[in-house]
Amino acid sequence: MDGGGRLPRSVKAMTAKPVSAQRRSPAMVPAARLPVRHAGPQLLVGERQGRWMRRTRRSAIAVPLSQRLPQSLGTWLALGFLTLSLGTGFVTGGHWQTLQDNYGEPRHMLARVLGFGIDRVTISGLSGLSEQEVLVAAGIDSKTSLVFFDADEARKQLEATPLIREATVRKLYPGEVSIALTEREPYALWQVKGELFVIAADGTVIDKMDDGRFAYLPLVVGKDANNRAGEYLALRNQAGPFAQHIRAATLISGRRWNLKLDNGMDVRLPEVKPEAAMQRLVSLEGDFRVLEKDVLAIDLRQPDRVVMRLSEEAAAARADQLKSKGKKKGGEA
Repeated sequence: MDGGGRLPRSVKAMTAKPVSAQRRSPAMVPAARLPVRHAGPQLLVGERQGRWMRRTRRSAIAVPLSQRLPQSLGTWLALGFLTLSLGTGFVTGGHWQTLQDNYGEPRHMLARVLGFGIDRVTISGLSGLSEQEVLVAAGIDSKTSLVFFDADEARKQLEATPLIREATVRKLYPGEVSIALTEREPYALWQVKGELFVIAADGTVIDKMDDGRFAYLPLVVGKDANNRAGEYLALRNQAGPFAQHIRAATLISGRRWNLKLDNGMDVRLPEVKPEAAMQRLVSLEGDFRVLEKDVLAIDLRQPDRVVMRLSEEAAAARADQLKSKGKKKGGEA
């Protein structure tokens, strides 16, 4: 405006233009009303994303690390470290092994907690073995669970036992194991080189004699006596009641038998026809009670005579008796 309150001429001229002319002039059209091409919105969106990412990076840098981490992360890390330390000490200190020794492997413990422990074991076919020996051979104890019990492996372990010829093992859920056995029948005891074995009828060694449960079996001694035990048992059966006094038989040079009686007496049987010699021994006991005499050995190897070896006391007494008889005869003469 000039001093009189009038607008300048140029301004008037501008305001005097028709409205339509102003709209046709590109210079006077607002930017919002300009025509927009197809690629315009994509560029605008990209610019917005770029600005948003820059603001995000700036805000992330601005926030401290302690505020960006989860609030409970430190607690969980501390608990994890404590658990790892306790677990390491539990294992290296031997407590884990002690736990397994007392309660079994973890899988067996879990199965027992779920109700699949072995509550009952039925065993059939027992003769020479005890129930405890069968359980140990099968690998069954209070720490075993039925779920992880290997029945086939247990069968193999049982059949590896010399006294067991055949075994059958079955699992019966929820908590029972059934074992059926077929044992080898002990036939005799065999002593060789200072060791004692249980043998079968064919001479096969069943097991080493470690206790007295097979002490009732006949005893044969010497090399190859196990394979000829049947001969001795046949002689023993011919002795009748006298057989209870025969403690053992020793095979001499693979040819003949020597008998050891329960009073310590030795009886030498012949190589040929030992059955007849056994009958003579039975007759001697019946007629003369030789078991009650001070006799160390009886030799029956000669079919027409019996040779006896007396103890030192009996021999001295016998000598004195003969001397006294000789004096009596001399005095009478």
